[in-house]
Order: sequence, then structure tokens, then C-alpha cells
Amino acid sequence: MNNSPVNYPILQVNHRIEYMTRMMSQAMRKLAGIINQTQTMVVFINQIRMKIGVMFGSPETTTGGNALKFYSSVRLDIRRIGKITGKDKDDVIGSETRVKVVKNKVAPPFKQAEFRLMFGEGISREGEILQLGTDAKLITKSGAWYSYGHEKLDNGKDKSIQYLKDNPVLANEIEQAIRESHFEPTFSRLQNEDEPENHEVIPLDE
Repeated sequence: MNNSPVNYPILQVNHRIEYMTRMMSQAMRKLAGIINQTQTMVVFINQIRMKIGVMFGSPETTTGGNALKFYSSVRLDIRRIGKITGKDKDDVIGSETRVKVVKNKVAPPFKQAEFRLMFGEGISREGEILQLGTDAKLITKSGAWYSYGHEKLDNGKDKSIQYLKDNPVLANEIEQAIRESHFEPTFSRLQNEDEPENHEVIPLDE
């Protein structure tokens, strides 16, 4: 093997990668039992790296080897897909975020969600109300205008979100309607399953 100064740093990098992968595998084997016994949720935050020499398929991968992927119950791919600006276009106040469920042992996987992540606030509640209300056909959109029933919200998504922030009573009403539209069919189905069937009982002649 050529131990020239050019190759020596590469050998060091490869050694660190192999060591980290091996340590992660050993750690996950020990942690799995402890996590199960203590009923603890552990969250790992990882980063995306690019695999070298990949001709087909996605070259993206995560660090730490395959142990973390194997032992994880849920894996989420979280990415920023856009930025949200204030009145000044150079003032970035949040980001449009997309989350994909790439693995799920406790529910159906491969679902996807998009939401607004606002700096200093978190996930925009009013943004979710506007989006979910539109998806449930509770909020109608005509051109750029959003309306709830006979009440017009505003022109454009950003202004409509601000309108909901300025009118919390209306926002709460729409949120309740969204919850009922999502969960009422499920409750009705479960209630029908719990109710005994009404069969006519015909007495036997003695």
C-alpha cells in the first residue's frame, strides 16, 4: 500500500467512519433493551451525506451506518422547500417545510406533510388551519381570496393567515370544524361496530 502523504488523510477518514459505525452498532444493541424497559423515547438528529460513485438511485445517505436505521421505530426526512419572507423580501421569517415518513413501525409509512415553520414561533397554527380547512372544503378559495362560509378572510395566503391570528374566535371555530370533519366518520363507524345488531327474536313453541 502506498503510504504517501496524499493517501494518509484518506486512511484516517476511513478509519474514523468504520469506528463510528461499529460504535453505533454496539451502542444501539445496548440501548434497545434499556429504552424498551424504561418506556423512553429517544430522538436522534442526523445529517444527509452524499455517497461517492453512485450511478443509479439516490446518492443520499445518513451517517452512522445501518444500525440506527434498523433499530429506529420511526424515521422522518425533514427538508426546507422554501422560505417565508416578511414585508421586506430580504427578511426571512420562516420556512416552508416538508416531512416524509421513510420508516414507521407503529403506523402506515410513506406519508407526507407540509407546513410552515416560523422562527421564534414554531409550526404555524393558523397556517395549518387555513391549509387543512381548504383541504376539507370548509374554507373556499376563489382566485386569491379565502372565505369561510359567508365571511371573507383576505386576499392571499399570508394575509389570510394574519386574519386568523387577528380573529382567534374564528380560528378556533374553524379548527373545531376541521376536527369534527376528520374524526366524526371514525367515531360513527366505531359506534356502529359497538352497537348490537337488532335481530327479531321468535319464541319457540313449547
